[in-house]
Amino acid sequence: MIHLKSKEEIELMRISARLVSQTLAEIATMLKPGITTLQLDQKIAEIIHSYDATPSFLGFHGYPFNSCTSVNDVVVHGFPNKTELKDGDIISVDIGVYKNGFHGDHAYTFAIGDVRDELMQLIRVTKESLYKGIEKAVAGNRVGDIGFAIQEHTEKKYGYGVVRELVGHGLGKKMHEDPQVPNYGKRGSGAVMKEGLVLAIEPMINLGVKDVYTEEDGWTIRTKDHKCSVHFEHDVAVMKGKADILSDYSIIEAAENANGELKKEAAAV
Repeated sequence: MIHLKSKEEIELMRISARLVSQTLAEIATMLKPGITTLQLDQKIAEIIHSYDATPSFLGFHGYPFNSCTSVNDVVVHGFPNKTELKDGDIISVDIGVYKNGFHGDHAYTFAIGDVRDELMQLIRVTKESLYKGIEKAVAGNRVGDIGFAIQEHTEKKYGYGVVRELVGHGLGKKMHEDPQVPNYGKRGSGAVMKEGLVLAIEPMINLGVKDVYTEEDGWTIRTKDHKCSVHFEHDVAVMKGKADILSDYSIIEAAENANGELKKEAAAV
């Protein structure tokens, strides 16, 4: 069942979404070779609790961490661990925050140090595809229009693999609500979107083939060819004419850029 949100509920959801963005921005300042994803996860829990909020992921269907930290060929649901990030890695950090009865849930992929050009292009194109999908999240369009726009930009234009097994979703009082939002599909297919629908739109795009597999832990999903994957996610309210993006990448990007400038200064000393 699809649950449409009132204007007041959307504003509560904006608070949860922005808390995710603020958490990701703080994490962006910490990212460097040598840090572990377990250290990041512990900091994420600390930040979320400081907002008098709850990590949405911890305990969700038994998930044992506060965040998903997916490095290189891990598409999503990567377990935080003690392995140190290396120069040239990419990492998707996916976080959920529960506050005022509603969830925020989105992700951002970061480059660690000096990342090769083909991966920087994958990051750029995946982020572009997210916004192309969001452009279609307006009242009167269909869910398939979002997936078509993402697939058209990533798979048909650049030849990347669009993951089929994992999709975006509705968002609200539950972290996963109807409808599912695939990152592929036919234009004009799927449910008609109405004003007040809130979606987590999240392209998961692979450098190589689209195929993935799940590790024995039952959570970690990797690309079948072990080439890198990129994941971006925004929380979006469907409106007439133009979607309302509830999350905020601008503060993440500012923190990411500041971190990069600090690294350049340190290297020059």
